[in-house]
Amino acid sequence: MDTRAAYRQCEEITWSQARNFSYGIRLLPPAKRRALAAVYAFARRIDDIGDGTMPAPDKLAALGGARASVTALAAGAAPAQPPAAGPDPVLIALADASRRFAIPLDAFGELIDGCEADVRGTTYGTFDDLLHYCRCVAGSVGRLSLGVFGTPDAAVAAPLADALGVALQLTNILRDIREDYRSGRVYLPAEDIQRFGCTLQAGGQDEPADNDKLAELVGFEAERARGWYQTGLRLMPLLDRRSAASAGAMAGIYFRLLEHIAAAPSSVLRRRVSLSTGEKAMVAARSLAGMARPSLAGAGR
Repeated sequence: MDTRAAYRQCEEITWSQARNFSYGIRLLPPAKRRALAAVYAFARRIDDIGDGTMPAPDKLAALGGARASVTALAAGAAPAQPPAAGPDPVLIALADASRRFAIPLDAFGELIDGCEADVRGTTYGTFDDLLHYCRCVAGSVGRLSLGVFGTPDAAVAAPLADALGVALQLTNILRDIREDYRSGRVYLPAEDIQRFGCTLQAGGQDEPADNDKLAELVGFEAERARGWYQTGLRLMPLLDRRSAASAGAMAGIYFRLLEHIAAAPSSVLRRRVSLSTGEKAMVAARSLAGMARPSLAGAGR
């Protein structure tokens, strides 16, 4: 398979499955767009293993295989193919992208660490525990994306990309609190659950209680997420215009989602909160027009 065809398949994966990220990725010039699509496609493969229906031991084995593949790429080896398999377009595209851009491929290892924690049913006692998880599964993606965007000061920009990833992941956790609870997962820190007097235990099969205490906890965590956006959005001036538009669109969509959650915290206990296609398109258009930094003033209050 040639590289162009491999990139096309990665873009098809991205456009069909990256319901929020695709709005930002499309704003990049072609070479960066293709490279970030390759990054997304491999990250999606890892996520799909963790969220799939295989038994836990099989998931861990598959994640180990993904780790071996990206470790080989980082070492400069050609993408390996199982004997009976054809060419792997995602690995072909990712290998080419990593030659063209300073993509920190080792960050995929952190993403795999986070997915392994999901498979093992890890819960989080403190916010610092949860923060480590968020940095694994989302800060890593922020740093991978930064490798494609490029920046004149990577030492300053990388922690900001990491913080923006944390902000997006905290938003995801709040958005998916009901869905995760029904599947036996609780991500909110036990110390916060106890502090607000809530009952929310991993393995629960019933709906989370729609009560004032849990809604207050959601509001508290939403305010915490706003602080991470505040830090992460300092990345924008360190990027070129198109990269800032791309990152701004992705962050803006998730921040707007957070605003909806903060305005009505109990809503996430009853349904999955989402943005309309029109809202997402508006955020992307504003980002491309140079208004990439979402306004934090008064949001969620």
